[in-house]
Amino acid sequence: MTAHAQETSAASQAVAHLRFVRMAPRKLRRVADAIRGKNVREALVLLKFADVYAAAPIERLVRSAVANAGTNHNMNTDELYIVCITVDGGPGGRMTKRLDPRAQGRAYFKRKRLSHVTVVVGEQPPKRTRRARPGAAVSSSAHPHRTPSRARKRAAAAAAGAGA
Repeated sequence: MTAHAQETSAASQAVAHLRFVRMAPRKLRRVADAIRGKNVREALVLLKFADVYAAAPIERLVRSAVANAGTNHNMNTDELYIVCITVDGGPGGRMTKRLDPRAQGRAYFKRKRLSHVTVVVGEQPPKRTRRARPGAAVSSSAHPHRTPSRARKRAAAAAAGAGA
């Protein structure tokens, strides 16, 4: 690959980094796998309405990458794709130490994991197609205002009693 080709490929992509996220990489990877390779517009809608706690920092990071693409690289922000998204483990255990009391006066360390997330957006869709991964589904809840089953049964019985 020539130097000119490397410059054009680097110029057609924008990067954003999020470091030292106070969340385990495994939780963030579930969300990252769900949006990898998608159009940025679709990914932002999916992240906004996802009922997953890990979706909020990734949504902010994708918005930052889109802003970098528009400001620094003069890209059309409406036609961007998530080319690459990686979630790496940060320093686990050195930064935040918590003790868990155990029996007979002992104490165990809790590992509060940190993560580093990198998002690359570009105008061209990724060359490789996304591979379906188990556990990569991030969706909003089907019934956000669902009542508990006991209350539902009471409401159905009251409706049946009122109609008779």
